[in-house]
Amino acid sequence: MSISEGDENLENIVKTIEQQNEDLKTSTQECSLISEQQVSQRPEVVDDFVRNFLIKMGMMKTLDCFQTEWYEMLQRGSLKWQDVGFVPDVYTHNQLLENELKNLKKDLENCRKAANTASETLVKLRKERDFHRMHHKRVAQEKNRLINDIKRLKKHYAMFEPTLRKITEKYNTALKHKMLTSLEKDRALMQVSSLQATLRSMENGCDASVAANSGYKGHRECKKDGPSQRALAEARQQSYLSDPPTDSRKHLLSKHPKDSDFPIDTRVNPYLAQMKGTPSNLLRSGGCKMTKTLKVHELAVSCLALHPRKQILITGSDERLWKMWSIPNGDIIMTGEGHSDWLSGCCFHHSGNMLATTSGDKTMKIWDFAKAECVLTFTGHLHAVWGCSWHTCGDFVASCSMDNTIRIWDINSERCRQILRGHVDSVNSVEFLPFSNTLLTSAADKTLSLWDARTGLCAQTFFGHQHSCNDATFNLKGDTIVSCDSYGILKLWDVRKVAIMLSVDAGPHPGNQVVFHPSGQLVIMASNDGTVKILDLPTAQLHRLVGHEDAVQCALFDHKAECVVSGGSDGTVRLWT
Repeated sequence: MSISEGDENLENIVKTIEQQNEDLKTSTQECSLISEQQVSQRPEVVDDFVRNFLIKMGMMKTLDCFQTEWYEMLQRGSLKWQDVGFVPDVYTHNQLLENELKNLKKDLENCRKAANTASETLVKLRKERDFHRMHHKRVAQEKNRLINDIKRLKKHYAMFEPTLRKITEKYNTALKHKMLTSLEKDRALMQVSSLQATLRSMENGCDASVAANSGYKGHRECKKDGPSQRALAEARQQSYLSDPPTDSRKHLLSKHPKDSDFPIDTRVNPYLAQMKGTPSNLLRSGGCKMTKTLKVHELAVSCLALHPRKQILITGSDERLWKMWSIPNGDIIMTGEGHSDWLSGCCFHHSGNMLATTSGDKTMKIWDFAKAECVLTFTGHLHAVWGCSWHTCGDFVASCSMDNTIRIWDINSERCRQILRGHVDSVNSVEFLPFSNTLLTSAADKTLSLWDARTGLCAQTFFGHQHSCNDATFNLKGDTIVSCDSYGILKLWDVRKVAIMLSVDAGPHPGNQVVFHPSGQLVIMASNDGTVKILDLPTAQLHRLVGHEDAVQCALFDHKAECVVSGGSDGTVRLWT
């Protein structure tokens, strides 16, 4: 843009700029028209149109003939370009429309198929929705009906609670009256039998009373005998008077001629004087030290038993044998082989002349040390036998098994006298109360039970453990029980109140065996964590003796109750003083 030097007026400058803009616009429009004409589509010639048509229709032979004849005519000059022009735009446009119509028809068909599929899916979904809606309504109705039934049942059962309470109270009252009546009856019958025996003795010229010949020394004037003891006393009276057998005598006497009689239940434990002593301060404080280690077996030590009077120890093992040792020097005395599976328990006869052992081979064997051999083998349990215990009289031995039963065996008649059933799982331990016919058992059904060995009836059941009970034992007085379970929980029970006195968590590892100190103030427990736990009952303090390399399976006190003997899965016996 150039401005003349003489034209300095502002209006002239504005007009000049507007004119130049108009010129620019016109030049731009001309360029666009030219470009549009250049981009215009060239019409298709006739021969190309025919070729495309034949190719489209698939007429390849006709196409070959057409091309041959066409090029021959071109070479001869028969064709004139004026005659062979371009294909009219109408034909081209019709062809384009036909192609577009075909494409639209294909799209329409696809849309129709998609619409049909969508309608079918919609119908199916509606049916499923209706089905689930009906199912939900039915479930809701059933739920409401069950809720109403539960409420009605709760109201119905709530009406029975007072009645059940009254019935329970009446039952307890009747049971007490029954016990009192039975005691009075026993006393009256005992007096009658004594008077009858006195009359018979007077008639036969006997000076001594027949009743004085029955029972044990120091307990001849027992006035609290039960029905079974009364029957035994009458049988002895008839035998001493040399009366001929009668039907009543046949009923009173045992079925087997060699059967032993259970002793009376009013004898006094002569070892009660030991309860006046107190355990040493080292034991109570857990300050005992390991003074001796004996490698007694290659496999685990499963049970221990101490001779009633001598410093002799029995060890049972998973090696299917037991060994007798002299302690504390550790000299081996005897070895017993005969079981076909691991040993689980052992117990000395109160005379010290015999030993009872139990095993996983479902048997219990009686060993006579004088004969140095096994003299009896009791078979009858259906599964492994876990433990055994001698009666104080020495004529009976009890065994407990994984078959949920306890059996009482008679040594003289060599047969099973009682089968105690009541536990619903494996019975893990059994023990006779000293100088009594009462039997204590612990089982995997989380309960402890007291049994009358004479009748085979369960007298009491203790509930409170939350896990399997592994062992239980009495104190010397017999009024307290200590038990342990598979989670290491120690519980003390009052036998008279049937109540828990103390519960101590010594877990989480299982407790395998518990033992009372003779004073009754201390309890030791063999634990699966490789320690011996010591519980001081007056202070409820728990101490540990550490030394075993594996689980401690059993433990006991020596005769003086100053030394602890423990056996473990490491095959060793260790002495702690």
